[in-house]
Amino acid sequence: MSLYEGAVKKPIMTSLCFLAVVIFGLFSLSKLPIDLYPDIDTNTIMVMTAYPGASASDIENNVTRPLENTLNAVSNLKHITSRSSENMSLITLEFEFGNDIDVLTNDVRDKLDMVSSQMPDDAETPIIFKFSTDMIPIVLLSVQAKESQSALYKILDDRVVNPLARIPGVGTVSISGAPQREIQVYCDPNKLEAYNLTIETISSIIGAENRNIPGGNFDIGNETYSLRVEGEFDDSRQLEDVVVGTYNGASVYLRDVARVIDTVEERAQETYNNGIQGAMIVVQKQSGANSVEISRKVQEALPKLQKNLPSDVKIGVIVDTSDNILNTIDSLTETVMYALLFVVLVVFLFLGRWRATLIICITIPLSLIASFIYLAISGNTINIISLSSLSIAIGMVVDDAIVVLENVTTHIERGSDPKQAAVHGTNEVAISVVASTLTMIAVFFPLTMVSGMSGVLFKQLGWMMCAIMFISTLSALTLTPMLCSQLLRLQKKQSKLFKIFFTPIERSLDALDNWYARMLNWAVRHRWSVIVGCIVFFFLSLLCAKYIGTEFFPAQDNARIAVQLELPIGSRKEVAQQISQKLEEYWMSKYKSIMKVCNYTVGQADSDNTWASMQDNGSHIISFNISLVDPGDRDISLEQVCDEMREDLKKYPEFAKAQVILGGSNTGMSAQASADFEVYGYDMTETDSVAAKLKRELLNVKGVSEVNISRSDYQPEYQVDFDREKLALHGLNLATAATYLRNRINGATASKYREDGDEYDIKVRYAPEYRTSLESIENILVYNNKGEAVRIKDLGKVVERFAPPTIERKDRERIVTVSAVISGAPLGDVVNAGNAIIDKMDMPSDITVQVAGSYEDQQDSFRDLGTLGVLIVILVFIVMAAQFESLTYPFILILSVLFALSGILMALFITNTTLSVMSLLGGIMLIGIVVKNGIVLIDYTILCRERGQSVLNSVVTAGKSRLRPVLMTTATTILGMIPMAVSTGQGAEMWSPMAIAVIGGLTVSTILTLIYVPTMYCIFGGVGIRRQRKKLKKQRELDTYFDAHKDEMIRK
Repeated sequence: MSLYEGAVKKPIMTSLCFLAVVIFGLFSLSKLPIDLYPDIDTNTIMVMTAYPGASASDIENNVTRPLENTLNAVSNLKHITSRSSENMSLITLEFEFGNDIDVLTNDVRDKLDMVSSQMPDDAETPIIFKFSTDMIPIVLLSVQAKESQSALYKILDDRVVNPLARIPGVGTVSISGAPQREIQVYCDPNKLEAYNLTIETISSIIGAENRNIPGGNFDIGNETYSLRVEGEFDDSRQLEDVVVGTYNGASVYLRDVARVIDTVEERAQETYNNGIQGAMIVVQKQSGANSVEISRKVQEALPKLQKNLPSDVKIGVIVDTSDNILNTIDSLTETVMYALLFVVLVVFLFLGRWRATLIICITIPLSLIASFIYLAISGNTINIISLSSLSIAIGMVVDDAIVVLENVTTHIERGSDPKQAAVHGTNEVAISVVASTLTMIAVFFPLTMVSGMSGVLFKQLGWMMCAIMFISTLSALTLTPMLCSQLLRLQKKQSKLFKIFFTPIERSLDALDNWYARMLNWAVRHRWSVIVGCIVFFFLSLLCAKYIGTEFFPAQDNARIAVQLELPIGSRKEVAQQISQKLEEYWMSKYKSIMKVCNYTVGQADSDNTWASMQDNGSHIISFNISLVDPGDRDISLEQVCDEMREDLKKYPEFAKAQVILGGSNTGMSAQASADFEVYGYDMTETDSVAAKLKRELLNVKGVSEVNISRSDYQPEYQVDFDREKLALHGLNLATAATYLRNRINGATASKYREDGDEYDIKVRYAPEYRTSLESIENILVYNNKGEAVRIKDLGKVVERFAPPTIERKDRERIVTVSAVISGAPLGDVVNAGNAIIDKMDMPSDITVQVAGSYEDQQDSFRDLGTLGVLIVILVFIVMAAQFESLTYPFILILSVLFALSGILMALFITNTTLSVMSLLGGIMLIGIVVKNGIVLIDYTILCRERGQSVLNSVVTAGKSRLRPVLMTTATTILGMIPMAVSTGQGAEMWSPMAIAVIGGLTVSTILTLIYVPTMYCIFGGVGIRRQRKKLKKQRELDTYFDAHKDEMIRK
């Protein structure tokens, strides 16, 4: 007993099995987390090493290079890039996708242990970060404060950060832009010299005084007591009473040589929200946590937290990524619903029976709901990819059910019993249903093998589609025949309404059938004209390719903009603050109706603040975070706002560098396209001049809205050139002298002051007024082992020099990157223009220029997808050859894929859409859909041939009877894609190129396939018949010869 026969005979069992699947599917759906993208396996590890007080070139030579040389030996490394800036070395290791990041992290840790002995003494231990999607903040909160500004860090830490960190799923919560408390001990160098004291002495005395020391246990009678010495300060003012030395028999107190101020750290970062000073709170999630759920809980917690804060402290939201996620998911859900509605309408119009339409309505949701079980089992989320898989699948899921249903309906109309018709009808098409599903799986399964950035997207799409296709075939062969046997009946008499509504539709479909039959009759009698026409059309369509641009991924409108501004190096924080305020007021009034939050940060970040250390910061750098209203609530696009802001910034000549970042981030799939040209070379003056020349030329290229050079201007700095001979003469060495210098300017951390469970640094250094001139630096005293004091000016001289602020390296070579931000032009065109400029440039021999960034990713993805396309064509060919037991028919069908290519090129050309990874994906999907239509035609033609019809008759009969199923499956797929192609919701930019490619390719290929496949069949069929005739003729001649010479042969 076959599968469908069993299903028809046991309707209750079949129904309940599928009902169980639906219940499990809906249960899984309720448990699935929501996210924007699938969990992206990270491929980046960062190694951050702080070396306070060192210049960029010191860091490059003493920290970055030794680390790079060792880390270069880590396996599966793709690129190693580094940034050596003042106080900090940041090395980024980029690995090939698909490796276990934890294993690689351990490998990196082992390599760092090997090199630790080569690090300078003052360099801190390198910190390892696995850069993953969890590091992208999910919520940025703004804090506005007036009177509470000085104690803001403590208030936020206790009353906001800790409660937020307790929310399940929240990873780290960090505060940026609120200065931390610090106890400053400002010494007067003249008094220190008079009392013969040094910063080092004072620092060690404070450290020794501010201690709690356990004294052990002792017994008194029957009791045991512990002994402790409690010496820690419980009030910062107690520091003033510490005795730091004696002079002429009298005690010298700290207050005699210094002033103690309980204040905030010097040179801290400041954050302003909508013009009011405050701070920014960055919330990151734990790995694998549900972004939307966490954002919701954070939002719910805010009103409670607000009540516990002083009245002048206000919390708001700058960015909540869950808004973007939910909006994108909502617009996709809407798309899925529209697609469902269109598909049902098509089925109803073609079949003209509400019962048949009901059967289709039951089978579509079933396959889609079953896919949620797969998502739950595989630990995936509901995201853009899984939802778009559903939207893509709707049109395809129907195909199998339609083919079965249409055939069963035909049998019933011929007068068969519904149960008999269900079994026989399904039996006739079962093989072609399974074969067409196998061709679709042959298309989608290889997608699971794509690597790299695009692999992240396509893996889940491939698995989802395979799961949906499998379930839909299963239900088409079991549930559909069972429902047909139960619901469909022979309609003896049509109702009046039915006649009024359906007679015109029926007539027009019949007319279409007859017209197509006549057309086919003509085509198969003028075969070569048709084939030549098809070939000419194909080559003409290739001309469109010349005018289609290429890009990696389309940029998305997520209502966020980041602006990075740089003033000349060395500009003070106060100057940056004034300009920022002016800009902020201007933008807030200009975009009053669409700007929700305008937040900016100025100043140098604290080295403890990991989030801030990874961003560019310094006293001359301004960072804006701007949040706009949703795309649907404004008439202006995000790209237009960014272009206008770039124009506004051109009015400020004081900016050395101005960068407007669409989407708030330069990385990821939704970022604005940029062409990066990497200039390699050791000599900085040479690479700088090449970069500057390239920038000038690139600004003239069409579609380039801004060009940024990654290396900042050289910064002026004072360097102390010690005379080694003089140092040796006084019994000193360079390290001792430099440490003395550093402790007086930068300060020595003497100890920690503890209060309410928190620790604050006690910093000892010269008072600010004694470190503001060259003279005061030259007069700093350095002491040798004998306690003799020598001034800096007696040991060397202080000179002004220019030093690079950051030194970037890639693959262990110095590099400067020229990035051209593109708006309104394809990425490929700008890169070609850039390459033409580079070819014309006169460059020194030791300098090389390479294209990287999104163009490199694009080329990798295009290459992967191209290989994949070839693999898919081979797989589909194998599946069809196995089904037809012939190599000719699959060859005919595979050639019809070329017309899909024509359709894609024409659709992209007409809609002015670029060729991106998404439109290529649409092309790959088409291979299966186009071939599916051909299979239906050829399968029926073979059936007619077996029934004894001539080649021409079989072709025309098959064409006429299969026209409706082919048009139905095509119409359902196209209508399923239309909502995706025309959608304007968030995330629509990503999917519309794919939908446009599918619609264009499918429309053109279906029209041509309906003519081309039967014609080719006739050509090959005719050749086959001629071959057979020749064979028969030879056989006849042999027989005649044998009859004539029979007697002679026997005698011999």
